[in-house]
Amino acid sequence: MPWLVSSQLDCVSSSPSQRECERTAFSFYCAVREQLPAWLLEDMRGMEVFCWEDGRPRAFLPSEALLYALVHNHQDYARYLLDRYSLAVLKAPRCSFCCCRGSGAPHLKMAVRYDRVAVLAMMLAAVKDGDPHGEYLDDGGGCAHVADAGKTAVQLAVELSRPDCLLLLLAHGAAPDGLDAALQRLASCEASERRQAQRCLDALLLFLPGTTPPSSPLPRRLLDEPPRWRRLLGDEVFRWLCGLAPPPLLLQALRCLARAGPDRISSLPAFLRPHGWH
Repeated sequence: MPWLVSSQLDCVSSSPSQRECERTAFSFYCAVREQLPAWLLEDMRGMEVFCWEDGRPRAFLPSEALLYALVHNHQDYARYLLDRYSLAVLKAPRCSFCCCRGSGAPHLKMAVRYDRVAVLAMMLAAVKDGDPHGEYLDDGGGCAHVADAGKTAVQLAVELSRPDCLLLLLAHGAAPDGLDAALQRLASCEASERRQAQRCLDALLLFLPGTTPPSSPLPRRLLDEPPRWRRLLGDEVFRWLCGLAPPPLLLQALRCLARAGPDRISSLPAFLRPHGWH
């Protein structure tokens, strides 16, 4: 059938079993989208839903179900999966494009991309005791063809201006990477996006080390355009990031609150919050 495009040829040439797997997976996707009860979704996943892999059907994994729950913000189902399977549900599924073993932290990145703050908080609570060295939180792996490959969840949160997700990740021990990207985004974003970009920068500043590393190119970049960066950052923060002064006292006090819980800063009076929280 030369008039069919390649994707249609693939569909036509697939076996009845493969087409049945695709049908059950799509039905499950729709059921999660419709926010059906968690127990019913688990019954479907355990008995009716299959994927096609290596030429044969296989059961739909809990980690794949969690990705569906993230996309559709099905918080009850996400909670059920995390309570029942704990860290096992955060294991990266095998890639369906190149058939390599899953790697990285796709669930964290998916939560950031879709701004699923509540589900991200559930996942980070599950990770807290099982990832003492932050290896999962700071994992930037993933297949090369995936859009977020090579980025950590923190870097993605900065890139997409997801301040609530970013603060959650940092408060749970993720490395405060992406300061340069946060500065550039603040300087170049539209006025309508500036508040979110400012909040991301403020969150990173709360978790940075006390001094800027001497090898960092950041001070030189800031000193190339002092008026611009003083206007965006304020004089105290500008001098600190350039290595000319210690961190502002208010910032040091806010750090203690931020580490105690990401919701503490929002409960402060407006004049005590960082600029982006106003």
